[in-house]
Amino acid sequence: MDINFPFKFDGRGQTATANESQHVRQMIEQLIFTSPGERVNRPTFGSGILQLVFAPNSPELAATVQFTLEAAIQQWLGDVIRVEKLEVVAEDSALNVYLSYFILRTGEQESLTLTRPI
Repeated sequence: MDINFPFKFDGRGQTATANESQHVRQMIEQLIFTSPGERVNRPTFGSGILQLVFAPNSPELAATVQFTLEAAIQQWLGDVIRVEKLEVVAEDSALNVYLSYFILRTGEQESLTLTRPI
């Protein structure tokens, strides 16, 4: 078991834990929603897409976010997951991220959908 993120205590007053699938999902979310420069000992960690969400929503923005995420995932989580499919779509006033991946250690296939209003 891994430590849950964000850090919290469970009902017994102990450090909350997460299984492998939950932990990997939490790592992906941390990577996506962290801006480079936020982490003291890892200044390049993060995707930087939070800075892009204030740009006008367009197919070009979606392509930029997709390229940025692909690079960040490969750099920081390439030894943990293998991306099956990553698609970023600009729809109306939201940016949707669809990610399908395999957890390398367990072979489990997982998917994640994130929506960010713009």
